[in-house]
Amino acid sequence: MHDPRLPREIVERVIARRGRLNAYENLDGSGTALVVIDMQNAFLAEGKPSEIPVAREIVPNVNRLAEATRDAGGTVVWMRITTAPTPDGGWPTFYEFVVNPENAGRISANLNAGTEGHALWPELDVREEDLILDKTRFSAFLQGSSDIEARLRERGIDTVLITGTVTNVCCETSARDAMQLGFKSVMVSDGNAARSDAEHTATLFSFIQSYGDVRPTDEIIALLEAGSSERVAAE
Repeated sequence: MHDPRLPREIVERVIARRGRLNAYENLDGSGTALVVIDMQNAFLAEGKPSEIPVAREIVPNVNRLAEATRDAGGTVVWMRITTAPTPDGGWPTFYEFVVNPENAGRISANLNAGTEGHALWPELDVREEDLILDKTRFSAFLQGSSDIEARLRERGIDTVLITGTVTNVCCETSARDAMQLGFKSVMVSDGNAARSDAEHTATLFSFIQSYGDVRPTDEIIALLEAGSSERVAAE
């Protein structure tokens, strides 16, 4: 698993800028959604063209966070990236210029709806009350990519916890766009996975300085539990 710790220079820079390390010091469970990005067979199964080996290692943390979010009265959302069953996957620029044709075809074919690659990884603790949504772009919150924003607004959600893969692609863009839409956005440092430590940590360094918060699983669960206890005591 990636090292979730932030280096001293980043910590000091953030504290100097905002007066404290963490942007959000508490979590209201009923207003919180755990958004799990692209934990699909296409990324977790061995030998797939988009395989991210570290993504298999974060599954226990994702499941713990899902349970804690539900227990706190929040919402769990499982996002699936979905490509069109066409040669360019519905992304002509990406598939023509960013990856070569051979790779483009293999990547797209593994993410078409209804395929084995498109399905969620079987070891994830997906419950009937959770939301399973498809997105057609890297970011779940990009206009036209999915209806997650409307779904969360309907439920009174104002905070999103971002986990999944790939840290520096779909997770990062989703987390950034969520903040730009007015959600409190938190990236889970040991609940995201990338192809390398360098790519993972670079995203976390950038995100905590300019977009929102970065916390490990244990801290987030503690905040959710504390928020639930405070709510019960006030009733």
